[in-house]
Amino acid sequence: MKTIITIKILVLFFFFSLNTSKVTSQNSDEKAIAIAEEVVNAMGGLDNYNNTKFIKWDFGKRKLFWDKWTGDVRIESPTDSLTILVNINSLTGKAFKGNTLVEDDSETEKLLNQGKNWWINDSYWLVMPWKLQDPGVNLTYVKTEKLPNGNSADVLQLTFNAVGVTPENKYYVYVDQTDKLIKQWSFFKSFNDEDPKFTMLWDNYQKSGNILLSFDRSVFGPKNVIVKQDFKEKLFTDLKYE
Repeated sequence: MKTIITIKILVLFFFFSLNTSKVTSQNSDEKAIAIAEEVVNAMGGLDNYNNTKFIKWDFGKRKLFWDKWTGDVRIESPTDSLTILVNINSLTGKAFKGNTLVEDDSETEKLLNQGKNWWINDSYWLVMPWKLQDPGVNLTYVKTEKLPNGNSADVLQLTFNAVGVTPENKYYVYVDQTDKLIKQWSFFKSFNDEDPKFTMLWDNYQKSGNILLSFDRSVFGPKNVIVKQDFKEKLFTDLKYE
């Protein structure tokens, strides 16, 4: 349990655009960019990702609902007796402790920020492959290495240009040369670190809507993913939505 808690704290990603586009940093190299585009195509293509409206998933003990088009997010955290309804663009919304609306402005603001940070972390574990060419990402080809399944993988390094919450982080992602899917990632707390804090598998890719996502993995990660275009609007406005 301690390992899982540590992992969730470490991967607090720096920024997150709602949809993605090809605005790669000038510090990225051409080989890495080409491989990243192969990843996106293997997972369904950029248009299909951007056209995906609604994603629901579980991460640890939290349940998250995300309207990608508006930035509205609902987070249910039973262990904290919290339900947070936040728009991650405007940081507006409301929070409930149990069945009671939090009415204190400063406490509400704190909880909305907490909700956004949870979403940043939890969604990156789900849709990271789609974010390789986001603005501020430096993408570099590092090496070729064998995966646990025996296939060769292209290893890409992600560093960041002074953006978001933790720009000092670094990641390695391992792209299987056979099917062009990310099968493993490593997290480094600092871009100067030689050894990662962890290396974990990305497996069990499943078709979700019109895209591929890795979930219900053999090790820690997002679970019970649902991708669809329609949902109940009250999810993002009311405590009770049934």
